[in-house]
Amino acid sequence: MVDLIAVFAGSFILALSGALMPGPLLTVTIAESARLGFLVGPLLMAGHSFLELLLVIAIVLGLGPFLKLPSVTGIIALLGGFLLLYMGQGMVKSAGSLSVENETREIERKHAQHPVIVGMLASLANPYWTLWWATIGLGYLVAAMDYGWLGVSFFFMGHISADFVWYSIVSFGMSRGKFLLNDRSYQVIVRACGVVLFCFGGWFLFSAKNYLAEVFF
Repeated sequence: MVDLIAVFAGSFILALSGALMPGPLLTVTIAESARLGFLVGPLLMAGHSFLELLLVIAIVLGLGPFLKLPSVTGIIALLGGFLLLYMGQGMVKSAGSLSVENETREIERKHAQHPVIVGMLASLANPYWTLWWATIGLGYLVAAMDYGWLGVSFFFMGHISADFVWYSIVSFGMSRGKFLLNDRSYQVIVRACGVVLFCFGGWFLFSAKNYLAEVFF
């Protein structure tokens, strides 16, 4: 059970690190919550989470045996590790210039679709989301698969919990007309998550060395 809790916690932190960074989904949440109210955030996350659930199921059912090959796992961990190191230093470096409230300036039009649909479309429109799942998400999911469906379930619950927590805070704050976190607090959180990403990157690279050693030595 302790291992599963660790899977949940690790997944939560990794997902939070991604959710905190400005992007299409955050922009829509800020703009639409101020206009339509608190429920916009959870509804957007419902669409986002449904899309990710389909992706996780497809990976587990269709690619499970392939992903468990030491060579494949090693390459995934290697790419994910380098990306985590790159993202971690990028988050720490750019944190001082981030401002959540300024993201509202990027909205050029109103979204007429239902928030659940918008949540899926905004996710697909974000290249970072695809890149995250192709490397970091995939690498951690492969590790969680060692614990079977329970591991996958704890991974997914940890992941979507981070999304729901952060975007609900954003949605609630904007629906009240004032963001609950000021820019300084937001920047501190982003820096902290950047450091965590760096640590995970080191762990991924260490894991890659062990997996690839089975193949080449």
